[in-house]
Amino acid sequence: FPDTYEFYVKENADSALSRLLANFQDRIVDDPDLAPLIANSSYSLKEIVIMASLIEKETDGSDQRRISSVIYNRLTNTSATNGLLNIDATILYATGGTVVDTSADTPYNTYRHAGLPPTAIANPGADALRAAVNPESTSYYYYALGDDGVHHFFKTHQEQLSFIATQERYRNG
Repeated sequence: FPDTYEFYVKENADSALSRLLANFQDRIVDDPDLAPLIANSSYSLKEIVIMASLIEKETDGSDQRRISSVIYNRLTNTSATNGLLNIDATILYATGGTVVDTSADTPYNTYRHAGLPPTAIANPGADALRAAVNPESTSYYYYALGDDGVHHFFKTHQEQLSFIATQERYRNG
């Protein structure tokens, strides 16, 4: 769990790791508001953490629940998107790059591999974890970051492509 930790010079790795895990347990798993949402989710805790890591890396936090809704919609209605999440941050994580290479040969390429990536791609905070278990209820399957610095959401791929065509950052990027 992202937090401030104090480590001691003579502290061994097992002790430090135990403290990290205990804090995650206290702050997330045992949280009285979050615990029931996790318990009632159709996803495992590992899957929730993976989703939350995607949310954490995809947004500045203002639209986490809406990003979460897109992930849920893509995972639950695979006929609409073949189960592909198409999340740029997963490719950037795997390649260590700054350019999204959708042809990258990695299990983290959510443009080529359906479902969630094999592990988390970041250390998600509490807000991203809450969004991962409590997405907005939308019919959005697509989003893109606009020139205005805000994510715009779409029901269809064609709507997304039409929007992207109007954005300077995509034409010149």
